Amino acid sequence: MAWFRRNAPQSHADPGTPGSGPSAIPTPAASSAPVAPAPPVAPTPTTGSWGNQFVATMMDYPLTVQHAFERARRLFANREIVTATADGYERSTYGEVCRRSLKLGGALVKMGVQRGDRVASLAWNSTRHFELYLTVPCMGAVLHTLNLRLPADQLAYIINDAADSIIFVDADLVPLLENLSGQIPTVKAIVIMNGTAPAKADGSETASKLPPIFDYEELVASGPDDYAWPTVDERDACGMCYTSGTTGNPKGVVYSHRSTLLHAMVLGQTDTAALSERDVGLPLVPMFHVMAWGLPFAAPLIGPKLVFPGRFMTPDRVARMITDEKVTFSAGVPTIWIGLLQLLAKQPDAYDLSSLKRLIIGGSAAPAALITGLQARGFTVLHAWGMTEMSPIGTISRLSPEMDSADAETQLKAQAKQGRMVIGVDLRIMNLETGREAPWDGTTFGEIQVRGPWITREYFHGDNLEQGQEKFIDGWFRTGDVATIDADGYVEIVDRTKDVVKSGGEWISSVQMENIIMGHPQVLEAAVIGLPHPKWQERPVAVVVPKPEAEGVLTEADIIAYLEPRVAKWWLPDRVIFVQAVPKTSVGKFDKKVLRAQLAEQVKLGQE
Repeated sequence: MAWFRRNAPQSHADPGTPGSGPSAIPTPAASSAPVAPAPPVAPTPTTGSWGNQFVATMMDYPLTVQHAFERARRLFANREIVTATADGYERSTYGEVCRRSLKLGGALVKMGVQRGDRVASLAWNSTRHFELYLTVPCMGAVLHTLNLRLPADQLAYIINDAADSIIFVDADLVPLLENLSGQIPTVKAIVIMNGTAPAKADGSETASKLPPIFDYEELVASGPDDYAWPTVDERDACGMCYTSGTTGNPKGVVYSHRSTLLHAMVLGQTDTAALSERDVGLPLVPMFHVMAWGLPFAAPLIGPKLVFPGRFMTPDRVARMITDEKVTFSAGVPTIWIGLLQLLAKQPDAYDLSSLKRLIIGGSAAPAALITGLQARGFTVLHAWGMTEMSPIGTISRLSPEMDSADAETQLKAQAKQGRMVIGVDLRIMNLETGREAPWDGTTFGEIQVRGPWITREYFHGDNLEQGQEKFIDGWFRTGDVATIDADGYVEIVDRTKDVVKSGGEWISSVQMENIIMGHPQVLEAAVIGLPHPKWQERPVAVVVPKPEAEGVLTEADIIAYLEPRVAKWWLPDRVIFVQAVPKTSVGKFDKKVLRAQLAEQVKLGQE
């Protein structure tokens, strides 16, 4: 089965750089996945010290994804894993997934995959994709999840930048790879999952110009029954994601086994996501979006039943999955939950969602109106913040014990914030004008800077500049998010540094204004951008999507009147523009770069 040969096998215990050593895959040295240097070997307890230092006796137990795998295999073997299909559900168990993952790992070794090789996935959330999440890291390779919503040029860029050797792709997504034919020279094989590749209209073979094609199920079946995971170091690379590239080419972030397992543990903490083996989890965040926020690694560690939506993400299918499988926990971006609330408003008795207890909202800020609407239906909303560079969880908003007795308005204000830093994350707000740490007063703007064991210390290739600014300083990562922090430690994102509206020497938070506008009962979505003004440098412009019943009815005057009692007069937008949809990035955020380009010629402020 091997489609290339190596002159000499590389030991999985070799602490050298992943991807080094003899290989028939032409992997440029600059594209090797980075590995942190191994720590010095500690003296044994019999020696007692480094010089005069007293030494602890604790084991140096490796924190690797293999530990999560073994827990799933031994403790949760009979627990269900479900994937939605076009006509129902496909059912498996952790035990079956672990058995198949080992066979797949053995098959990949026979194909020549070695430690540090990048193995990519271009796929929806499914059981087979979950098998890759276990197989690739546990065999010592690096799982690189590809964002299927990226434009073709960026998709080709990140495949080449990472030097992916194999791509696992869902059958219905093969056309995305066909568009890259001849542009991805490091890829030596394509493996098709969840179906067979569709035939072309002219009857010719699909992807005829792509590398050799393999069938996923045949590949799993070909794997040996006696394959065992090799020894991996906790500091070895195990996963890789790229940023969305809103200010240039996407940048790579490489996760280690250690960072991944620590992040997974945090998701089980009571005051974070509180994931439990009693849960039924529905990850609606895509598995290509920061590793589905770490849930596919937390799940085998903790043991909840899993329900994967596949490509079926419409509000009615989501509601049906929650009803059928008695989902208790879910996670997704705000647009998912906005759509669900709209469905429930139209069909209040069609679904039984009483099992759903907790849901994480992240990816972009959750408007207070959305939180109120979800909680009115009995769902506990966990408003979270993080980034690709942070694995991603950095903060999560739960009410502190002191707030349990607060009035509803005070509680909602706290829940609408992004919350307090989770255990393991150190966070500070730096005043952009003075260069000093901002006070915890809830009003002073500053950039969020973070550090911690699952936060990247650099980008792949050391590409650490963004718009000429160094992203890492004195051991801290500069997030580019502008925020405040109050006396209780609740962080509130007010903008990205590139999106804040700078008007007459003062700053206007586009995020805060968007959230207020989206509280209007006739507004579905709203984005606020700054456009040039001859006197004030910039002024805000609101781009609003009305709800269907308000199209042609909602006016600029209505929006201004709604804002007037809620914001300072100088925050009021100079223009309100109504559109059918706000352009979004590949991860569902408002694409303000596109908005600014679209409106730059259409709207000339201060020239009326």
